[in-house]
Amino acid sequence: MPSAIVKCTLCPKECRLAHAQRGDCRVRVNLEGKLMTLVFGKPGAVHIDPIEKKPMFHVLPGSTAFSLATAGCNLHCKFCQNWELSQTNPEDLHTEDLPPEKVVALARQYGCRSIAYTYSEPIIFYEYTYETSKLARQAGIKNILVTAGFINQKPLRKLCSVSDGANLDIKGFTEDYYRAICAGRLQPVLDCGEIMRQEGVLVEVTNLIVPTLNDDQEMIKRMCGWIVERLGPETPLHFSRFHPQYQLKSLPPTPVETLVQAREVALAEGIYYSYLGNVPGSGAEDTRCPKCGALLISRIGYQTRIIALKNGACGQCGQAIHGIWS
Repeated sequence: MPSAIVKCTLCPKECRLAHAQRGDCRVRVNLEGKLMTLVFGKPGAVHIDPIEKKPMFHVLPGSTAFSLATAGCNLHCKFCQNWELSQTNPEDLHTEDLPPEKVVALARQYGCRSIAYTYSEPIIFYEYTYETSKLARQAGIKNILVTAGFINQKPLRKLCSVSDGANLDIKGFTEDYYRAICAGRLQPVLDCGEIMRQEGVLVEVTNLIVPTLNDDQEMIKRMCGWIVERLGPETPLHFSRFHPQYQLKSLPPTPVETLVQAREVALAEGIYYSYLGNVPGSGAEDTRCPKCGALLISRIGYQTRIIALKNGACGQCGQAIHGIWS
């Protein structure tokens, strides 16, 4: 029986695996001294989504994203909305046979302008994400990562070379929160955001506000200050509303007032574009010019209308608007 121990260097957990042992993510395994993935070309979820669902508001608004995910995740968030996918073993999930070339072909067939690696965690199906992204680039299709950003720097930079946009999920802004609620650490996620920006990936940030756990407005203020300083004030920030599920069913939904206050904090800290998720019809999904206030993009749910955005700039005052518009 092979005895070689293999260390996985993909994420900061750096699991050390004996023969036939899997990593914390469930999908990476040591087979006879070689680290293997169990999910390449085997997504357990495949959908065509509005790109706004990711959420990505500053990349090709109104377009569709061919969206896919495999089983597994390297975090274990107690509030996970896709836990039946992210917290399961790949052999326990019904999967499709979709190699990278077939993913790209289907995206083109259905008129999707991007492919989104989403739902669970694209970091743990890294090889699948990377190889598909290379082919998508050649076909003129954008690549979008929807990620918690818990990844080591070397593989991240390689992935950035074939990625166009990313929604980075900053789950809270203390190490204690990450350890207790997500089984992870905060600092690698912050490092990820900075590296993606350095590598030219358009970053949007999502923060799910969970009542009593990460809804402290001072903590939110510190997070917003960090975004302005490290990622830039043009970085879109989405505050999402928590609904009781998975291991946090005893908590109430996030009060809308809490979300509104968080958005006010973000705008006061200098973030140009702050949005509220899971609160349709609030007006806080619209994109407005940070200079003159003109309504550029109107959104109600996933219904998107371009109002006064012209060639990536405000049609009223000419201010350039951060995003990928064509």
